[in-house]
Amino acid sequence: MTAAQVRPAPEGRVQATASSEAQTWFQKGQAAIQSGDLKAAEDAFHHVLSLDPDSGAAYVNLGVIAMRRKQWDEALSSFRKAEKLSPKMTGIRLNIGLVEFRKQNYAGAIPPFQRVLKENPNSSQARYLLGLCLMFTERYAEATQTLEPLWEQMSDDVMYLYVLGIAANSSGNKSLDDRAMQRLLEIGGNTPELHLMLGKAHMQHAEYDEALMELNKALAAKPNLPYVHFNLGMTYAKLGDYEKAEGEFRKDIELEPDLPDNYEQLARLYNRTQREEEAEKACQKALQLNPRSANAWYELSRVNERRQNYPEALKAVNEAAKLAPSSHYVFFLRAQILQHLGRTDEAKADLERVKKLIAEGEKQDQEELGGKMVPSPELKQPPN
Repeated sequence: MTAAQVRPAPEGRVQATASSEAQTWFQKGQAAIQSGDLKAAEDAFHHVLSLDPDSGAAYVNLGVIAMRRKQWDEALSSFRKAEKLSPKMTGIRLNIGLVEFRKQNYAGAIPPFQRVLKENPNSSQARYLLGLCLMFTERYAEATQTLEPLWEQMSDDVMYLYVLGIAANSSGNKSLDDRAMQRLLEIGGNTPELHLMLGKAHMQHAEYDEALMELNKALAAKPNLPYVHFNLGMTYAKLGDYEKAEGEFRKDIELEPDLPDNYEQLARLYNRTQREEEAEKACQKALQLNPRSANAWYELSRVNERRQNYPEALKAVNEAAKLAPSSHYVFFLRAQILQHLGRTDEAKADLERVKKLIAEGEKQDQEELGGKMVPSPELKQPPN
């Protein structure tokens, strides 16, 4: 008996079969995401890509899975691939901006949010997040211009009013700052959230006694309200009461163990009180949680500079300089370290840069890298 001859299926039929199978796996992946089975969803979308390597939608979903796992670099890689394959999908750029925002790379988040807003001027989410990024990068006038058009739809939102007030105040727009504060008082009632925002607003204006009063009202009304202890710690630190400040940061860590800002502030406090080992541990914890923390790199550099470990101090301050290129404190510290290392010409160049930064108005009343804005970790969580 002779073997039957097997004829290859027509190319179109093979492609149709692969396409059908890819669609089946895609649906399985979507169902798995909805049920919370991220491993099954990941496997399904990889199956899709094995059948259809040009599936931008599969890469989008892999990016979403990575975001849920807080694997930001992996998410960004998937979204970048999706954008190349599906350049007309505005939602991909919104996701890219969200990932950069969650990585606290606010400068990197600005271009994708700007592009989303250009493609879809009615995207309130992109506009609000863009405004936040502009504010975090100290572009206060642009932040104000970006946020103000949201007034009609968001003027009942306490957080929006607080953000708008910061941007307006820092850009010298007193009338808008007053308008936002007045509206905040009108809608806030007697809620703990309102007292938290009022406390922060008073702190922003260096009215520390008033800040303490409002923050303690928030604490009395809701002892576990997120960020109250952090802001109390900031206020006590501004007043020079480091013992109370440390206690508040420690209380906030109990409520929010993964908030790097608490460890940044503890590192600063420990450096001021010459507790080097504790400062180093706080820096390391902050950087574990957020490798882009300019404050933590700066404080770590100060620890090593005090120990006369100048090579390590230089490595740390160089990282701070990349992340905070407008901070004259960073470049002044680097100039000191370079001088200790005998690199006099480079030290002189940094001192000239310090003079220019100060002349350009980068003046800070305390040893802060954040410029005019009080640290606000509660603003770093993107809205739902």
